[in-house]
Amino acid sequence: MTPPADITDSGVEPRPSSGARKLNMRSWWWYLAVGISPTFATQLTGVGSQYVFAFADQEGRPLDGGKHYRLVLPPDIPAARFWSVTGYDNQTRSMIDTPQRFPRAGSQDYPGPAAVTDADGTTTVRFGPDRPDGVPEGNWIRTTPARGWFVVLRLYSPLQPFFDRTWRPGEIEAVG
Repeated sequence: MTPPADITDSGVEPRPSSGARKLNMRSWWWYLAVGISPTFATQLTGVGSQYVFAFADQEGRPLDGGKHYRLVLPPDIPAARFWSVTGYDNQTRSMIDTPQRFPRAGSQDYPGPAAVTDADGTTTVRFGPDRPDGVPEGNWIRTTPARGWFVVLRLYSPLQPFFDRTWRPGEIEAVG
């Protein structure tokens, strides 16, 4: 019933109980990640990692592997080390199984090309069973028709704009 404590410059700051049991959320997280780490739930600027999940598009519809979507990340993605967007199968919780092999887009150029930033400083990641014309390879995550999926944005060594919410990722938008 008590959320994990915040780690601040002043030390450990306990959070008050919300009065509600978090059993379902804890079970979901265990099922999804098969493990737990206090750093998944603490605010450590420039240390560790933070994860943002999306299971539906901006209209609340489950993500469909046969359709096309986009995610626009605002400029200055708050990750001191690197960031990554990865697609997962919603039944197996494994990375989407496609010929793409690594269904991810990110700031690193391994294991595939890094995502290309748009002229306005945003980064657009596209999802779909085929790569749309003009979309760089590093900005596309291949999905599988007739399969559901979800996506995780990871920020490695997250920066303060993530924690104070002055930077927020866009929503998954259905396109075409």
